[in-house]
Amino acid sequence: MPRRYTDITFTDSVKAVQTHFGTRATAAKIEAWDIDDEHLSAREKSFIVERDSFYMATVNADGWPYLQYRGGPRGFLKVLDETTLGYADFRGNKQYISTGNLEGNDRVALFFMDYPNRKRLKLMARTEVFDAADRPELLAQLEDSSYSARVERIVLFHVVAFDWNCPQHITPRFTESEWGAAGGHQGSSVNDG
Repeated sequence: MPRRYTDITFTDSVKAVQTHFGTRATAAKIEAWDIDDEHLSAREKSFIVERDSFYMATVNADGWPYLQYRGGPRGFLKVLDETTLGYADFRGNKQYISTGNLEGNDRVALFFMDYPNRKRLKLMARTEVFDAADRPELLAQLEDSSYSARVERIVLFHVVAFDWNCPQHITPRFTESEWGAAGGHQGSSVNDG
Protein backbone atom coordinates (compact mmCIF):
# COMPACT_ATOMS: atom_id res chain seq x y z
CA MET A 1 0.00 0.00 0.00
CA PRO A 2 1.53 3.38 -0.95
CA ARG A 3 2.07 6.00 1.70
CA ARG A 4 -0.81 8.44 1.69
CA TYR A 5 1.46 11.48 2.22
CA THR A 6 3.64 10.75 -0.81
CA ASP A 7 0.57 9.74 -2.82
CA ILE A 8 -0.72 13.30 -2.28
CA THR A 9 2.53 15.24 -2.57
CA PHE A 10 4.56 13.32 -5.18
CA THR A 11 2.54 14.41 -8.19
CA ASP A 12 3.73 13.79 -11.75
CA SER A 13 5.37 17.23 -11.91
CA VAL A 14 7.13 16.62 -8.57
CA LYS A 15 8.39 13.25 -9.83
CA ALA A 16 9.67 14.94 -13.00
CA VAL A 17 11.66 17.43 -10.91
CA GLN A 18 12.97 14.60 -8.71
CA THR A 19 14.15 12.86 -11.88
CA HIS A 20 15.77 16.06 -13.16
CA PHE A 21 17.74 16.51 -9.92
CA GLY A 22 18.61 12.82 -9.57
CA THR A 23 16.58 12.09 -6.44
CA ARG A 24 13.75 10.04 -7.94
CA ALA A 25 15.21 6.68 -6.80
CA THR A 26 15.47 7.95 -3.21
CA ALA A 27 11.95 9.38 -3.41
CA ALA A 28 10.64 6.02 -4.65
CA LYS A 29 12.13 4.36 -1.54
CA ILE A 30 10.35 6.94 0.66
CA GLU A 31 7.09 6.12 -1.15
CA ALA A 32 7.59 2.43 -0.37
CA TRP A 33 8.09 2.88 3.39
CA ASP A 34 5.60 0.67 5.20
CA ILE A 35 4.25 3.18 7.73
CA ASP A 36 0.80 4.28 8.75
CA ASP A 37 0.76 7.98 7.93
CA GLU A 38 -3.02 8.31 8.19
CA HIS A 39 -3.49 7.63 11.92
CA LEU A 40 -1.78 9.62 14.65
CA SER A 41 0.37 7.58 16.99
CA ALA A 42 1.26 8.56 20.54
CA ARG A 43 4.31 10.38 19.11
CA GLU A 44 2.27 12.70 16.86
CA LYS A 45 -0.44 13.23 19.48
CA SER A 46 2.09 14.24 22.12
CA PHE A 47 3.92 16.54 19.73
CA ILE A 48 0.74 18.32 18.64
CA VAL A 49 -0.68 18.95 22.12
CA GLU A 50 2.65 20.43 23.27
CA ARG A 51 2.48 23.18 20.64
CA ASP A 52 1.22 26.70 21.32
CA SER A 53 0.98 27.48 17.61
CA PHE A 54 0.87 26.08 14.11
CA TYR A 55 0.63 27.33 10.54
CA MET A 56 -2.35 26.51 8.35
CA ALA A 57 -2.36 26.70 4.55
CA THR A 58 -5.61 26.98 2.61
CA VAL A 59 -6.26 27.68 -1.07
CA ASN A 60 -8.68 30.30 -2.41
CA ALA A 61 -11.13 29.96 -5.29
CA ASP A 62 -8.50 31.28 -7.73
CA GLY A 63 -5.93 28.67 -6.68
CA TRP A 64 -3.77 31.01 -4.59
CA PRO A 65 -2.36 29.54 -1.37
CA TYR A 66 -2.88 31.42 1.87
CA LEU A 67 -0.85 30.79 5.01
CA GLN A 68 -2.14 31.72 8.46
CA TYR A 69 -0.60 31.51 11.91
CA ARG A 70 -2.79 30.01 14.63
CA GLY A 71 -1.79 30.41 18.27
CA GLY A 72 -3.10 30.10 21.79
CA PRO A 73 -2.23 28.48 25.08
CA ARG A 74 -0.10 25.34 24.86
CA GLY A 75 -2.44 22.50 23.91
CA PHE A 76 -5.19 24.70 22.45
CA LEU A 77 -5.26 22.33 19.48
CA LYS A 78 -6.80 19.18 20.91
CA VAL A 79 -6.35 15.61 19.71
CA LEU A 80 -9.84 14.12 19.74
CA ASP A 81 -8.82 10.71 18.38
CA GLU A 82 -6.23 9.14 16.06
CA THR A 83 -7.65 10.93 13.00
CA THR A 84 -9.28 14.10 14.39
CA LEU A 85 -7.92 17.36 15.77
CA GLY A 86 -9.94 20.37 16.83
CA TYR A 87 -9.74 23.83 18.33
CA ALA A 88 -11.91 26.71 19.41
CA ASP A 89 -11.19 29.49 16.91
CA PHE A 90 -10.99 33.01 18.32
CA ARG A 91 -11.90 36.30 16.73
CA GLY A 92 -8.84 37.63 14.91
CA ASN A 93 -8.33 40.37 12.35
CA LYS A 94 -11.90 39.95 11.04
CA GLN A 95 -10.82 39.30 7.45
CA TYR A 96 -11.97 35.65 7.54
CA ILE A 97 -9.69 34.65 4.66
CA SER A 98 -8.92 31.13 5.89
CA THR A 99 -12.53 30.54 6.91
CA GLY A 100 -13.75 31.79 3.54
CA ASN A 101 -11.25 29.64 1.67
CA LEU A 102 -12.47 26.58 3.59
CA GLU A 103 -16.01 27.24 2.36
CA GLY A 104 -14.82 26.40 -1.17
CA ASN A 105 -12.09 23.85 -0.47
CA ASP A 106 -11.88 21.94 2.81
CA ARG A 107 -8.27 20.81 2.29
CA VAL A 108 -5.54 22.21 4.55
CA ALA A 109 -1.87 21.68 5.19
CA LEU A 110 -0.81 22.15 8.80
CA PHE A 111 2.77 22.85 9.80
CA PHE A 112 3.94 22.28 13.38
CA MET A 113 7.36 23.46 14.61
CA ASP A 114 9.39 22.64 17.68
CA TYR A 115 12.28 25.05 17.21
CA PRO A 116 14.29 24.23 20.37
CA ASN A 117 14.34 20.51 19.52
CA ARG A 118 14.54 21.05 15.74
CA LYS A 119 11.47 18.93 14.91
CA ARG A 120 8.67 19.59 12.43
CA LEU A 121 5.52 17.79 11.46
CA LYS A 122 3.50 18.36 8.29
CA LEU A 123 -0.10 17.23 8.21
CA MET A 124 -2.73 17.16 5.46
CA ALA A 125 -6.38 17.22 6.53
CA ARG A 126 -9.97 17.84 5.55
CA THR A 127 -11.68 20.52 7.60
CA GLU A 128 -15.08 21.18 9.11
CA VAL A 129 -15.96 24.62 10.49
CA PHE A 130 -18.96 25.26 12.76
CA ASP A 131 -20.31 28.36 14.46
CA ALA A 132 -19.48 27.87 18.14
CA ALA A 133 -23.10 28.50 19.18
CA ASP A 134 -24.29 25.66 16.93
CA ARG A 135 -22.09 22.98 18.55
CA PRO A 136 -22.08 23.47 22.34
CA GLU A 137 -20.91 19.87 22.94
CA LEU A 138 -17.79 20.47 20.81
CA LEU A 139 -17.25 23.89 22.34
CA ALA A 140 -17.22 22.32 25.80
CA GLN A 141 -14.60 19.82 24.60
CA LEU A 142 -12.35 22.36 22.90
CA GLU A 143 -12.69 25.63 24.81
CA ASP A 144 -10.01 26.66 27.29
CA SER A 145 -11.90 28.48 30.04
CA SER A 146 -8.68 30.11 31.31
CA TYR A 147 -8.14 31.89 27.97
CA SER A 148 -10.31 34.99 27.70
CA ALA A 149 -10.50 35.36 23.89
CA ARG A 150 -13.99 35.21 22.34
CA VAL A 151 -14.63 31.90 20.56
CA GLU A 152 -16.42 32.32 17.23
CA ARG A 153 -15.96 28.98 15.53
CA ILE A 154 -15.12 25.35 16.09
CA VAL A 155 -12.60 23.91 13.63
CA LEU A 156 -12.10 20.18 13.15
CA PHE A 157 -9.29 18.64 11.13
CA HIS A 158 -9.74 15.10 9.80
CA VAL A 159 -6.23 13.72 9.21
CA VAL A 160 -5.55 12.47 5.69
CA ALA A 161 -1.75 12.06 5.96
CA PHE A 162 1.30 13.36 7.81
CA ASP A 163 5.06 13.38 7.51
CA TRP A 164 7.95 14.16 9.84
CA ASN A 165 10.66 16.25 8.21
CA CYS A 166 14.37 16.17 8.80
CA PRO A 167 15.84 18.75 11.21
CA GLN A 168 18.38 20.03 8.70
CA HIS A 169 18.40 23.84 8.43
CA ILE A 170 16.08 24.44 11.43
CA THR A 171 17.54 27.24 13.51
CA PRO A 172 16.77 26.63 17.19
CA ARG A 173 14.60 29.40 18.67
CA PHE A 174 13.27 29.63 22.20
CA THR A 175 10.29 31.25 23.86
CA GLU A 176 11.02 33.09 27.07
CA SER A 177 9.79 30.14 29.16
CA GLU A 178 11.77 27.61 27.06
CA TRP A 179 14.91 29.74 27.42
CA GLY A 180 14.46 29.87 31.19
CA ALA A 181 13.89 26.12 31.39
CA ALA A 182 17.03 25.52 29.32
CA GLY A 183 19.12 27.47 31.82
CA GLY A 184 19.03 30.84 30.08
CA HIS A 185 18.46 34.03 31.98
CA GLN A 186 15.70 36.51 31.36
CA GLY A 187 17.05 39.57 29.60
CA SER A 188 20.27 37.92 28.41
CA SER A 189 20.97 37.13 24.80
CA VAL A 190 22.97 34.52 22.98
CA ASN A 191 25.42 37.22 21.92
CA ASP A 192 26.24 38.41 25.45
CA GLY A 193 29.97 38.29 25.67
